[in-house]
Amino acid sequence: MECIIQTVMFRPFTGHDVAVSIVIAVLLGCSALVSGSETAFFSLTPRNIAQLKTGRSRSGRAILKLLSVQEYLLATILIVNNLVNICIVILSNGLIDSLTDFGGAAGLEFVVKTVVVTFLLLLFGEIMPKIFASYNPLRVARMTSIPLLLLKSVFRPLAYVLIRSGSYINESVAKKRVNISIDELSNAIEMTTDQTVEERRMLSGIVGFVHTEVVEIMKPRVDIVALDLKDDFAEVRRVIIESGFSRIPVCEEGIDDVKGVLYVKDMLPYISHGDDFEWQHLIRRAYFVPEHKKINDLLEEFQNNKIHMAIVVDEYGSTLGLVSLEDILEEIVGEISDESDIEQSFYTKLSENTYLFDGKTHLNDFLKVLSLDEDYLDEAKGEAETLAGLMLEIRKDFLRRGEMLAYRRLTLRVDAMDGRRIDKIRVTVADSED
Repeated sequence: MECIIQTVMFRPFTGHDVAVSIVIAVLLGCSALVSGSETAFFSLTPRNIAQLKTGRSRSGRAILKLLSVQEYLLATILIVNNLVNICIVILSNGLIDSLTDFGGAAGLEFVVKTVVVTFLLLLFGEIMPKIFASYNPLRVARMTSIPLLLLKSVFRPLAYVLIRSGSYINESVAKKRVNISIDELSNAIEMTTDQTVEERRMLSGIVGFVHTEVVEIMKPRVDIVALDLKDDFAEVRRVIIESGFSRIPVCEEGIDDVKGVLYVKDMLPYISHGDDFEWQHLIRRAYFVPEHKKINDLLEEFQNNKIHMAIVVDEYGSTLGLVSLEDILEEIVGEISDESDIEQSFYTKLSENTYLFDGKTHLNDFLKVLSLDEDYLDEAKGEAETLAGLMLEIRKDFLRRGEMLAYRRLTLRVDAMDGRRIDKIRVTVADSED
């Protein structure tokens, strides 16, 4: 070891070396400020934020502006910190080469240029400033806010690229994890033997919950009971009594022009008023959702906004249907009935292999009744969501009463029509596919 050290020769400082040393010291100070600012900004308490909002200082306004775009703030801090540290490493290596001749001691040169420089960077550029900032977050944030605001503008294009790249990677990884998790759960449920049929059905509903879209469970527009904005109070009472619903959409120029929702509980104090009572002031704002929204996201929105019903619209803003909190929960626990519901099924079992279904029966419910796999109709259903839609998708044309279609083990016959709408469908299930 002594022999190795003896081969090292030191050179005297030159004016250039002094200038480089000063630059390194300044850069090390910048690194300390930037590192400390990261801890400071993200350690500010709600009390600190409130204090800044009530104050009128320039630094306070800068802090609030930076906190409103936290992704860009963090990206700017990381970009500047890395650039400064890279400059420190490059200049330090040049300074060491200028002041020292290691001779043949390559190992010692590596230790000095990497371990020593890294230690100094960590100690003075990371650890010490972060400790100081954690105890004085507001002070450090005020000190660095205006320079960071300027740097954010300078590095905004690069920060944008980093943020978008990071978001893309996170979404890809998260999506992959969700898919793997769901596949594993589905396989586990299929292999499980100690659960009852009801428990297994409920578990399957939970697993498929994140894949189900609103359009798959909504009540179609033809089945929506709605009020007209011009209806008198007598008509409103009649519709409420006949429908039995607690929330009813209110339209002005047809079902595509929903103005709001009438809650029956809001109307109860005025139930004894005359027919000329202006009930329109009781209307609440309607909640609209796109047809392809996932029902797990909609359930969260229902919980956050404390609502129970939404109007489903397509890309053109036309009303497609209505979805309620009850519809979402039924995807997990099955059909929910209360004391006000009339016992009515969407199908009737006529014989061992023959059923009579409503045309508006959702395909998911249809497959559950017949104990068929979820992908049994995938090749034929196209964009169809109901049993009547499936027949139209297969035929590619309107059907008449008595017409029949066959698909794999299923034979479907139009049993009743309501105008041009398929009302009832007789389904026969063969024991095996030909």
